[in-house]
Amino acid sequence: MRFADYLQHSLASLRKKKLRTFLTTFGVVIGIGALVSMMSFGLGIERNVTDQFKRMELFNYVMAFSGDSPFGGFLPGASSPVDKVALDGPMLEKIRALKGAEAVFPDARFPAQSRFRDKEEFGFVQIIPVDASTRGLIQLRAGDFFSSADADAVIVSDTFLRGAGVKDFDSAIGQNLTISSLYFDLERLKSLDFSSGLPIGRAEYSFRISGVSSRMGFGGALPIRSEIFVPEGTAASMKKLILTSLWDLFRGAGSQSYGMVNIRASSPQAVESLKSQLHDMGLQTFALMDQLEEIKTGFLFLDMILAALGMIAIVVAALGIINTMVMSILERYTEIGVMKAVGATNGDVQKIFFFESGAMGFMGGLFGFGLGWLVSQVINLLVNSFLSGQGVPQIHYFSFPWWLFLGAVFFAVLVSLAAGLYPASRAARVDPVLALRHN
Repeated sequence: MRFADYLQHSLASLRKKKLRTFLTTFGVVIGIGALVSMMSFGLGIERNVTDQFKRMELFNYVMAFSGDSPFGGFLPGASSPVDKVALDGPMLEKIRALKGAEAVFPDARFPAQSRFRDKEEFGFVQIIPVDASTRGLIQLRAGDFFSSADADAVIVSDTFLRGAGVKDFDSAIGQNLTISSLYFDLERLKSLDFSSGLPIGRAEYSFRISGVSSRMGFGGALPIRSEIFVPEGTAASMKKLILTSLWDLFRGAGSQSYGMVNIRASSPQAVESLKSQLHDMGLQTFALMDQLEEIKTGFLFLDMILAALGMIAIVVAALGIINTMVMSILERYTEIGVMKAVGATNGDVQKIFFFESGAMGFMGGLFGFGLGWLVSQVINLLVNSFLSGQGVPQIHYFSFPWWLFLGAVFFAVLVSLAAGLYPASRAARVDPVLALRHN
């Protein structure tokens, strides 16, 4: 028999039992649809995360910290230093002169009490370079970036304004915000005057809100959630206590060194060279690029878990195909005997049943992918509609690369053929003599 003969005979047999064929195929559709939805969700998460990292160019960043810093203790893959050096102003200038270093800025924050309208909040204010706007380190939802490094202006996060009851971010632009920073009172410290408590003073400053940042971290390879940002020039004139971590308390009052410095490489390819140069300077380093393989492995495990959940429906669909094909053998017992009596071989009978199960798998794969795509679009629309009311920008939570379509159809056919192994083998073993006497 020719390929067309097998296909024609199989389709004709399936059409005779339309309802049973539809229900069995629909089981494959449900299974493939569930699997496609699960896989596309995992792929969507991976794409959104990697795209965000690339958009923020986080793979271009190297973190450098001194040998006496505790940061290396909890950063996986952090290199060991040759010597212990201080990350002070002169060291930053040396780092800026390194080949491949496009931008260098310290990870500097200080504790402060902020007051806007009726909202008071204690947290960390982050110092940022004035060129943060051109380097994509912060994305604004309203307003503008600093006009200069010593501008009397701040950028606040959208969550900070929501906490103050502000829904229209544009209305906050130009309004005043007060920052009360903490600093070491050197006079009390020198005189050992602790009668009124620790030698820590407060200094109050008033700023104009120039911009509102979106929900994204800042600070290089490990984004840090900050609510208020001030330009580096303005911060230099403020009395403050730089406190990136509790370790900074042991650096001593008036210390001009930093706990950590972020270096933006000219390209991801320049990261390794920068790490080597920084290591030779006695600094520990960490780059998110080093963890890229671990990140991919994590997403692979996520995809495997989601695929395993989707496979439950596939197994149920495969059992449905086996049941349908076995029932078909019992109903067509005499027909099989006639085919073998007129010259059909065991292989011919097997192929006919393989074509039937494969046809159901092919149709189930096609419509299953369509069902998975449709369900994913509905879920994506509902989630975005809900989160848009919370101020979260809309994104696509599912991803459908071309190979997912081909893989879904191929896998559906493969599972269907595997499910048809036993029925086809059973049909091939039918004794034509007994089959002809069956009725």
